[in-house]
Amino acid sequence: MTSPARVSGRLADMTGLTPMVETIAYADPQAVYRRLRAEWGEVAPVELEPRINAWLVMGYQELSQVLRQERLFRRDPHHWRDFAEGRVKPDSPLAPMMFPRPNALFTEGEEHRRLRVPLDELGKALPPRKVARVTSETCDALIDSLAGKSQADLMADYAMSIPTIVMGQMLGLDLETARELAAGMITFLVGDENAHAANQRNEEILTGLVRARTAEPADDMTSVLIQHPNLRNEFERLQATHVMVAGANDNSVAWIAQTLLLMLTDPRFSARLRGGRLGIDEALEEVLWRDPPMPNFPARYALRDTVLGGQPIAAGDPLILGFTAANADPRVHSADSWSELGNRSHLAWGAGSHICPAQVPARIIARTAVETALYRLPGLRLAAKAEDIARIPSPWIRAPATLPVTFTPF
Repeated sequence: MTSPARVSGRLADMTGLTPMVETIAYADPQAVYRRLRAEWGEVAPVELEPRINAWLVMGYQELSQVLRQERLFRRDPHHWRDFAEGRVKPDSPLAPMMFPRPNALFTEGEEHRRLRVPLDELGKALPPRKVARVTSETCDALIDSLAGKSQADLMADYAMSIPTIVMGQMLGLDLETARELAAGMITFLVGDENAHAANQRNEEILTGLVRARTAEPADDMTSVLIQHPNLRNEFERLQATHVMVAGANDNSVAWIAQTLLLMLTDPRFSARLRGGRLGIDEALEEVLWRDPPMPNFPARYALRDTVLGGQPIAAGDPLILGFTAANADPRVHSADSWSELGNRSHLAWGAGSHICPAQVPARIIARTAVETALYRLPGLRLAAKAEDIARIPSPWIRAPATLPVTFTPF
């Protein structure tokens, strides 16, 4: 193998780079990461959109370094040179995921801690039994709607709706509005020309909810969240609500779909449906290791010139967190799919002060959804070859675009 390339010149001036979206477009994303590693090493330049580049951090150690050295690798997009100098257009598809927002996801330091506290407190206060009950009721209702049929798309008919319906009900949204919010969240992540309109509509929904609960509090999460003293105005309350919905929804939709796909295709898990020994909990963890819901996450920005993985990182360069690549780093992860069952040292939830605040409800929702589908749909089978299943065309989420299945009518 040839030695990995080293960059000469500025990141912004590089051309002919691999588009980031290609890293999740295939049934085996590791093939792309292996190619990038062979050419560049553990930190590779990639194209976010034409003439806008970033570093994709693929090494486990390098990614851990970026996540934990928060004084050097900053979260606030105002440090992003291309954004600060106006090279990223205001209507860029990158805007929903990478432009600054005054919430816990995009801030740092004391401001981040102030905005993060309400989310952490709310996450701890969420009653797990209530989350499980609402999720079970939601899943049962969706499965009931399939009664008398022999086929379905478990992405569109099931996984896509569950997390936002559950969180929507916990927040105080009606069912129809929660479904609309769920569809908007996926469009937001795809990041195509519809992302801005979806983002605007989602904010309209959540603004209406925040204002309604400000005027008349109810017994729901929104009423608790917006009364927190750390949130100083309506816009901060809206942003906190958005983070809570996105945190529980985005990962969970993909986690449910990826786990169902794994259990229907991998002999180690599909055998469970017929008496095998590996079950849902092992499959959930396997997905977080091998093919996590958020394969790449934006972003950290170098505060000063530095070196990472042998590559020269300039002040203002964006670094994309390559969770899928890092979890498969051959320096820390075995190729033996049996030897690491139950290992939770993956980075799928992030690390450091920005670690995901919604892990507990996300796990409850995902596990309940997978279990309900597997045990309520008799004779469940995938109705396509696994390698033919297309993925949602987004660099930020890894999930099947469709999940066609057949089952015995009930």
